[in-house]
Amino acid sequence: MHPVGAASAVIGRAPECDVVLADPLVSRRHAELRRVGPQWRIVDLGSWNGTFVNGHRVSQATIEAGDIVGIGHALLHLQGGTLVEYTDEGDISFEADDLVVTRSGRRLLDGVGFALPRRSLLAVVGPSGAGKSTLLAALTGQRPADSGEVRYAGRDLYASYDELRQRIGLVPQDDILHPQLTVRRALRYAAELRFPADTPAIERNARVEEVIGELGLADQTEQRISTLSGGQRKRTSVALELLTRPSLLFLDEPTSGLDPGMDKSVMQTLRKLADDGRTVVVVTHSPAQLDLCDRLLVLASGGKLAYFGPPGEALAYFGQRDFADMFLLLDRSRDVDWTARFRASPEYAKYGMPSGAAQPAAPAARAAPDAPPRQQPALRQFAVLARRYLAVIAADRAYALFLLALPLVLSLFARLLPGGHGLSWTSRQTGPDRDSDISPLMLVLVLGCAFTGFAGAFRELVKERSVFRREQAIGLSRGAYLWSKLAVLGLISSVQAMILAFAGLYGQPAPDTPLALGDGVAEVAVAMVAVALAAMAQGLLVSALIGNPDRGMPILVLVLLLQLLLCGLLIPLDGRPPLEQLAYLMPARWGFAMVAATTGYRQTPAAPKIDPLWTADVHTWTLDLAALLLLTAAVAWATWQVLRRGSAPRKGR
Repeated sequence: MHPVGAASAVIGRAPECDVVLADPLVSRRHAELRRVGPQWRIVDLGSWNGTFVNGHRVSQATIEAGDIVGIGHALLHLQGGTLVEYTDEGDISFEADDLVVTRSGRRLLDGVGFALPRRSLLAVVGPSGAGKSTLLAALTGQRPADSGEVRYAGRDLYASYDELRQRIGLVPQDDILHPQLTVRRALRYAAELRFPADTPAIERNARVEEVIGELGLADQTEQRISTLSGGQRKRTSVALELLTRPSLLFLDEPTSGLDPGMDKSVMQTLRKLADDGRTVVVVTHSPAQLDLCDRLLVLASGGKLAYFGPPGEALAYFGQRDFADMFLLLDRSRDVDWTARFRASPEYAKYGMPSGAAQPAAPAARAAPDAPPRQQPALRQFAVLARRYLAVIAADRAYALFLLALPLVLSLFARLLPGGHGLSWTSRQTGPDRDSDISPLMLVLVLGCAFTGFAGAFRELVKERSVFRREQAIGLSRGAYLWSKLAVLGLISSVQAMILAFAGLYGQPAPDTPLALGDGVAEVAVAMVAVALAAMAQGLLVSALIGNPDRGMPILVLVLLLQLLLCGLLIPLDGRPPLEQLAYLMPARWGFAMVAATTGYRQTPAAPKIDPLWTADVHTWTLDLAALLLLTAAVAWATWQVLRRGSAPRKGR
């Protein structure tokens, strides 16, 4: 109970506020309650997680009798001259009522409904294809059901999703942490992204240590996640979700691939989390530890609700000896209307009947919610992501050494080429070995940069897709994420190109007549850096398009082959459509042209007609460079579009 003054009251996390809410989702100065004549207005003070009135985010709004103001986990309403606060600590009811999901004319969920008591652990089981993942998406609000209702503490989850989604934690089946980092470091980076920007580091770190202690990870904090057992990794993923104190925790196949001991350990952890005041829902295929759950929900084929109640009564209900036989029964009896049978049973009235009336089959349209609240400005997110990415690379010493050794090995091949003319076309013509050519060296340098740039990026997005999708659901900016990859990989690719350029050309004759920079080696280095950046951007685009990291390897071979064939040296391209137009997409085409222009390659009266992009003048060299930069920008934009399409916002109903 907070008495409010006659004029105003500031609500926030800071101790100097009139109403202090000790919640990591609340900004230091979050909102202000102002008296305007006979009315009260709530005004958001630029908070990161937003201020909500009756489930809808507002910048300011008049508060009427009965209106509920949501700030973080707190619900506030005015009662006379007192602001009454109710803090959601997880002890809430959760119901689903007649959920129906249809995709392409096929019902994936068919009238699923249940009422889950407070502080409960619910297990969702069923044969493959029964709709378990579809149900999980509907219950979390990520993909709302086509009809029916999900109620959180009596409130429509879909109607108030903008506010309530901050109280939902989701642990997907795939790990959502970088295995190269230690447990403590990974959780600290996650806290930086999930807490408001005005949260000091000491508060974030204190919350990290609190969660580590709650899940019994104190002995593993300095271990890399890759060295943990399967159960410890899953507990670390749970710890990440617990940072913001969610009231509802959903887990998708948390025991998949674990041995029986780890299976039991994870389920015991979830049992403890429910006992501590949360509602926990776990989708699982393992029946070994179902006795630890308060309720069991069994789905039959076609997304039909076959049973909801205590696990200990399920086998008797189905007349089977064990859960394996129960699954076989459900699989064999696909024609049975399991939902009708369950609703006619005493168990439905005793355990499964939702408190509200079912929603009509054709509900009123609901607008799509706003984008998830962004905890920091995009620039700060970029800084956190870039630091984390650098830390991931530095922690993997073998990979870091590979990145350093790769340009050195390629430079060694460059130095083993015969001729000894370096990039001096004049010395090659006047020297004793007139039959030698500088083009092999040019080719090694340009293709080496194309290889290092593409190889360093073609798996970087796909291998952490689960991490990106989960972080985007809590407010991560796509632009900040992509720019962090472009910046770090661009820096690495540029350094690799510089090492290859100077190590490969050290002590060898330089180009004879520089065009733009006054130094031939510098011009060649600029061309190689530009090639590496363009190839790196193409690698990121491939990584965004493929569904599995292993699929990138054949693409790597194909791209490098195209770079070789379409660079303009082996196959004349001028005036040969469509090869000429296809070559415009190859960084090696423009990079080789830049080096050819700098060296004056084949530009003598006796030489055959050269490619127009090789002309030894400043205008042509600049045009080639501009084309490479434009290609890099276009591919980066295409990558952003793929990320945008692959993470489409949740649709309303």
